[in-house]
Amino acid sequence: MSVPIRTAVTALCASLAAALLTTAPAQAEQRDQTWSLSASGGAHAPRARVTLDDSTGRLTLAVARDGRTVIEPSPVGLVTEQADLSKDVRFLHRKSRTVEERYRTKSGKRLDRRVRMNETRLSFAGAAGARFDLVVRAAADGIAYRYVLPAGSGDVLGEASAFNLPADAKAWLGTYRVDNEGQFAPYTAATAPTGEYSDQALFATDGGYTLLAESDLTGGYSGARLAHDQGTGTYRVKLADERVAATGALATPWRAMVTGDLATVTRSTFTDDLAPASKVRDTSWIRPGTVLWTWLAGGREAGQSLVAQKAYVDYAAERGWPYEAVDAGWYYRPGEWDVTDPDWQTDSWMPELVRYARAKGVGIIVWIHQRDLDTPEERAQWLPTLEKWGVKGVKIDFMNSEARPMLRWYDTILAETAAHHLMVDFHGSTIPKGIQRTWPQVMTLEGVAGEEKRTNTAAHLTTLPFTRNVIGSMDFTPGAFQRVGLRPNSDAAEVGLTVAYESGLQMFAGTPESYEARPLARAYFDQVPAAWDDTRLLAGTPGQEAVLARRSGDRWFLGGAYAGAARTAEVPLSLGPGRWLVETIRDGADGLVQDRRVLRGGDTLTVDVVANGGFAGLACPWRPGLTTCHR
Repeated sequence: MSVPIRTAVTALCASLAAALLTTAPAQAEQRDQTWSLSASGGAHAPRARVTLDDSTGRLTLAVARDGRTVIEPSPVGLVTEQADLSKDVRFLHRKSRTVEERYRTKSGKRLDRRVRMNETRLSFAGAAGARFDLVVRAAADGIAYRYVLPAGSGDVLGEASAFNLPADAKAWLGTYRVDNEGQFAPYTAATAPTGEYSDQALFATDGGYTLLAESDLTGGYSGARLAHDQGTGTYRVKLADERVAATGALATPWRAMVTGDLATVTRSTFTDDLAPASKVRDTSWIRPGTVLWTWLAGGREAGQSLVAQKAYVDYAAERGWPYEAVDAGWYYRPGEWDVTDPDWQTDSWMPELVRYARAKGVGIIVWIHQRDLDTPEERAQWLPTLEKWGVKGVKIDFMNSEARPMLRWYDTILAETAAHHLMVDFHGSTIPKGIQRTWPQVMTLEGVAGEEKRTNTAAHLTTLPFTRNVIGSMDFTPGAFQRVGLRPNSDAAEVGLTVAYESGLQMFAGTPESYEARPLARAYFDQVPAAWDDTRLLAGTPGQEAVLARRSGDRWFLGGAYAGAARTAEVPLSLGPGRWLVETIRDGADGLVQDRRVLRGGDTLTVDVVANGGFAGLACPWRPGLTTCHR
């Protein structure tokens, strides 16, 4: 072979080799297209990875943190009348942006919020021309995704969404109930029994802690729960409705993963940050506060007695507590109240109680059954009347559903209570899913196995700050000292729950007699606010201990709860530099005991804790001559 021919052959071979090298990665990319997303400037921020398998057209989403697994590759997609968009999809295009917002709330872990999230929108096509967008957001404290469907997609028949956890991941799960009042229990991801669980599920993996959650749920969609088969680490999203009717374009709620170390998860506002901005322009009438709640203090009989309610108002006024709540019984007569009777409003003693309380600086909150607000006619009777009387808020009970018809009712009652300047406490309800940002008159929701339950355990109480209370205000109703033998915890722990648990209306569930018998608890309740400037986790292990610090102005309130044997608790005083006067309330041999000491920021606070006990504390900047943080 001549030299020119050898040269030409060599050049051709080199050209073919180069072509193979350049096309191989492209073919690999086509088989396994991947898109990554994380928050900007977050050293330990979680990272999402969306992958499209070209051979099946199936999408998965995985989450990692510091290179360690948080969520294993998990299916995403949904099924509509038009197409099965969980498989055989193809990528169309990608669009990215940064979401930056600042907003202020009326209640919660901190009032001033700053949001910075990176967002990517991945557009896909399925069979028969069906399309959908997968919108993924990444923040320093979480990853979330939702589906956006164009008009004409048809009804949603279900989601393929699921979360795959390592089989040995620690898990704290609550069995699903329509009132969301299941207790949290520890498992591993795989050993949890087959069944349905609340979507507020907490897991611990090599990548840290992750709380599954939901945000921006409205009557346009259906509430979710988690379905699990024992032996796997998979938790599937199951909707309350078998079919979600869609008449136009549809954006599903966010599937959120609050992610980080335990302190990050505990103080996260991620589900609020994902929700739409406030729909209430004038919020000056929305005022969080502590409440003397009379149900566990006197039951239905108290609700039927004007004399009893005036006595409770007197006590709240004496203590400086801003609200008194009148529970079930106040608007029922034999045979129940007939609101079609034109004289029903004049028969009530509630206007007299409201006037009496107003003169003493106390606002009245009233209980009302959802069935008495479930029609436009009933709402037109009740809500303007309550506003006219001067009632400050309503405790609405027994919704007991997250199906779409009830969620549409929520949409209506939220708008109407805002229009009539009525704060809201939902019981027998859904759990917060961004609702308190969008509708700031919602001060708290139950959705928890609270003080009324006789089956609670100390382990459950020490799990709530890391599960249910992460996603929004929680009406646990602490302070029921009179329920000796019905509570799993000590008196000092009960005082501490008023801080460990955040609620925009913090309902004190005790009797005036029980407070008078515990003057240290009573004086502490006089100081406790219901709105906070900041929240920090000082120490915690789900199911074992939870010590939270919440700041109001320059003072930090401390609340600690423990499960298990007596111990000397050691708590890092991570409140800031300088010297702090720290007052603590603990259990003593003959009742509650108060200790005072001066510590430096970063020192270790030691407190003797009884079995299944806890403590409450108050810290303020120390100066010479200062002897108490009480004001």
